[in-house]
Amino acid sequence: MDEEHEHIQTPLLTPREHHEGDLEEIRSFRQLARQTLKENKKLWYLAGPAIFTSLAQYSLGAVTQVFAGHLTTLELDAVSTENMVIAGLAFGVMLGMGSALETLCGQAYGAKQLHMLGVYMQRSWVILIITSLFLLPIYLFATPVLHFFGQDNEISALAGKFSLYMIPQLFAYALNFPIQKFLQAQSKVMVMAFVSALALLFHVFLSWLLLVAFNLGLVGAAVSLNLAWMIVVLGQFVYIAMGYCPGAWNGFSLGAFRDLGAFARLSIASGIMMCLEMWFYTILITLVGQLPNPKIAVAAMSTCINLLGWQLMVFFGFNAAISVRISNELGAGRPRAAKFSIIVVILSSVVIGLMFFITVLVLRDVYGIPFTNNPEVVHAVSDLALVFALSLLLNSVQPVLTGVAVGAGWQWLVAYINIGCYYVFGIPLGFLLAVYFNLGVKGMWSGMLAGVSLQTLILLGITVRTNWNKEALSAESRIRKWGGSVDEPRTIFKDINFLKSKEIGV
Repeated sequence: MDEEHEHIQTPLLTPREHHEGDLEEIRSFRQLARQTLKENKKLWYLAGPAIFTSLAQYSLGAVTQVFAGHLTTLELDAVSTENMVIAGLAFGVMLGMGSALETLCGQAYGAKQLHMLGVYMQRSWVILIITSLFLLPIYLFATPVLHFFGQDNEISALAGKFSLYMIPQLFAYALNFPIQKFLQAQSKVMVMAFVSALALLFHVFLSWLLLVAFNLGLVGAAVSLNLAWMIVVLGQFVYIAMGYCPGAWNGFSLGAFRDLGAFARLSIASGIMMCLEMWFYTILITLVGQLPNPKIAVAAMSTCINLLGWQLMVFFGFNAAISVRISNELGAGRPRAAKFSIIVVILSSVVIGLMFFITVLVLRDVYGIPFTNNPEVVHAVSDLALVFALSLLLNSVQPVLTGVAVGAGWQWLVAYINIGCYYVFGIPLGFLLAVYFNLGVKGMWSGMLAGVSLQTLILLGITVRTNWNKEALSAESRIRKWGGSVDEPRTIFKDINFLKSKEIGV
């Protein structure tokens, strides 16, 4: 499925040839119920704090926009534009590239190669800091960039000024996401949630103090938001440096500067995979702006995408949980346990997705009211209820399947799938339905829904057809490939060698 898999030429294992400690074959309903409950506990232990962390960090920018509402309309527009366009671009790139560690740290932890986790995190720091330097011109020249995309001159000028103040946030992103993936791989998710909660509370108080009490305007907004992200980074790193990750963090290492080429390729693949998904919605809003009555169309589309974004934060928690579970189990050479984790988390996600689906249909005439007092926009949002509800249902499964792909290391494969499903199929179909069949926003959203549906079906088909025994061997190959040059002694891969010995009949 990717370039690494081509190096693994091994015959398939039979069901009896699974490794010691792997999930036992389920022979009764009681055994199935017991294993499902056990797996659900593991998933929710990871997913619960991960969901809270995603929502808390997603709220940092939202809180800044809320307090910017106490400023002038122009300053509010400038903060919103910088947060959505400039910082949004950097956030997507950094989160995506940092997600490479979900594969590497998770599989190394499962294989009990703990010393590699700290090295991987430092390698990711190096790559993401270099990436930050490449993204820096977007912050320095935000005004002409926004002009290029047709933004109002006054808003562009002030947003460009605010972008200069927010440069520290860019480097905080580069440090934060590798730390998070490092902690996630070890299931240390509670500390992430605690630090994020602390940062959010601090940010709310400081934003009120600087923007409302002292009326410091954009400077106050920037100081508060930058400090909040620094608290997130420093709080998590202090926890690591104090010795709460024994074996995984052994101090700074020159090994971080080795094998950067292969590591960078996986990071770039992760970044492309993530950005292709995030830019999909941005392009849709841009195209909707070309439709008749664009103000109503964009407002309705933005309202639904805003709600979709909050729902995605919930399922990003499931994404992180299943990615950790899959990478840990594959790294430990337990393919059956990995496959069972996938089944349990998909079923759990579908149940929650159905709850969102029913809620939107029941509240179809009122769920747009909190976001606007314009009856035309409320009606347009209500008209999207069915396709929006279907999108919520699909997006309960799609992030989970993406998490499976990240846990298994299929980032390049998913990037290609995203290009085909979103940009070759979904966007053209949506534009065709919206313009030539006069379906307007509903047609554009239907095209998006079709693209996400196709991507979900393809990922589901790949997941079902995957030989997870082979993926376990691929995990060992990946760990050896990117860990073999590190000077620390390595233990024998007993679990994986058991699989290999079974294949050759030893």
